[in-house]
Amino acid sequence: MDAELIADRRRLRRKLSFWRLAGILGAILAVVAIGAAFSGRAPFRAAQNQIARISVGGFIRSDQQRMADLFKRVAEARHVSGVIIAVDSPGGTTTGAEELFRGIRQLAEKKPLVTFVEGTAASGGYITALAADHIVARETSLVGSIGVLFQYPDLSKLLGTLGVNVEEIKSAPLKAEPSPFHPTSPEARAALQQIVADTFDWFKTLVAERRRLSGAEVNAVSSGRVFSGRQGLGLKLVDELGGEREAVAWLEREKNVGKNLPVRDWKPRGRSDFDLWTGATAAAELFGFDDLGRKLRNAAEATRAASLDGLLAVWHPSLEK
Repeated sequence: MDAELIADRRRLRRKLSFWRLAGILGAILAVVAIGAAFSGRAPFRAAQNQIARISVGGFIRSDQQRMADLFKRVAEARHVSGVIIAVDSPGGTTTGAEELFRGIRQLAEKKPLVTFVEGTAASGGYITALAADHIVARETSLVGSIGVLFQYPDLSKLLGTLGVNVEEIKSAPLKAEPSPFHPTSPEARAALQQIVADTFDWFKTLVAERRRLSGAEVNAVSSGRVFSGRQGLGLKLVDELGGEREAVAWLEREKNVGKNLPVRDWKPRGRSDFDLWTGATAAAELFGFDDLGRKLRNAAEATRAASLDGLLAVWHPSLEK
C-alpha cells in the first residue's frame, strides 16, 4: 500500500508540474499578445493576406512621426494587399495634415489605397482624405470645410484691469507678433493675413489638383463650410457614397485586390494616447454616467484644440463660436 501511495503521489506531482508549466507559458503568450496589440504589431496575423485599415481620428497635431513609421511598416508588409484610410477628424494643424497627406501619398505608391470617411473629414481631415485617389463617404458624413484659421488671445484689457504692464524691446516691429499682451497692430494683422491667404491658396490648389476641379468649382466649395456626403458627391468632393464595404469593393474592382480578404487594424507603435481626460471619460461611462462622459469628452476636445500651435485647418462648432 505504501508503494502504491508513493506512486500515486509521483503521478500527481508530474501532472501538477505539467499544468504549472502550461500555465506559465500561457501567461507569457498572453503578455506577448497584449503587448503586440498595444504596439500595433500583429504577429499572429502577419502571415495572412489582408487589407490594412489605418485610422486617422481626432485632432491632427503637428508631430506625425509615429504615423510616418506606420505608413512605412504597411508599405513594406508583403501580406498587405490594399489599404483603407479611415478618416474621422475635424482637422488640426496645417503642418500635421500636410505631413499625413505626403505620407499617405508615398504609401499609395506602394499599395492600392482608398479613403473611407467614417464620420467627419473636415479641414485638415479633408486634406488627409485627399491623399487617396478614391474617397468613399457615408451620406450623412461631413466633408469639406476648406479654409485656414489663425487664432490667438488678446489679454491686454485683462492685464490692464489687474494693473499689469508688459514691456517689450524688439529688434523689429513685427517680431513676436501677434502678442497676447497688446492689441494687434495693423501691420501685424496684415502680415498674418498674408500667411493665412498663402496657406489657403495652397489648400485650394491641393483640392483642385486632387479632385480635378476647375477654378469656379473650387471657389464654390471653399467658403469654409462643411457639406454632407450627399452634397459632397455632387460637388466632386467625394467619389462614392457608402461604407467600408464599398471601399473594399472598389479596391477589388479597380485595383485587383483579392476578394474576401480580412480587414485588419494597423496602429502606430509607441506611447499610448491615454491621458487624464481619457481616464475620467472612461470611468464616467463605466459607471453609467453617459451624460457626464459626453461633457468630459467635449471638454477634452476643446482643451486639445486650444493647445494647437500655428495655423489651423480645423472645423468645430464650439470653436467657431
